[in-house]
Amino acid sequence: MANRTVIGILVTNRVANAQQVQKVLTEYGCSIKTRLGLHEVDEKTCSTSGLLLLELFGDEGACNDLEKNLRAVPGLQVQKMVFES
Repeated sequence: MANRTVIGILVTNRVANAQQVQKVLTEYGCSIKTRLGLHEVDEKTCSTSGLLLLELFGDEGACNDLEKNLRAVPGLQVQKMVFES
């Protein structure tokens, strides 16, 4: 993949969606170069929503399939950024 692709995933309910999201990410693990998870947490609360950032690697078809399968999970917002080389 000559371009650099980043997918942002807003998980609106981590408790309800975590298993489905993790299943998809595991299935396409070899297409994920970098994974960063962000959520609000402090002494009193732990947010039920979270943001994942994925830097993709490898075959464009597999990366497109990963995006498609993430979009099929209820409760997710998926955005894709492609940086041309």
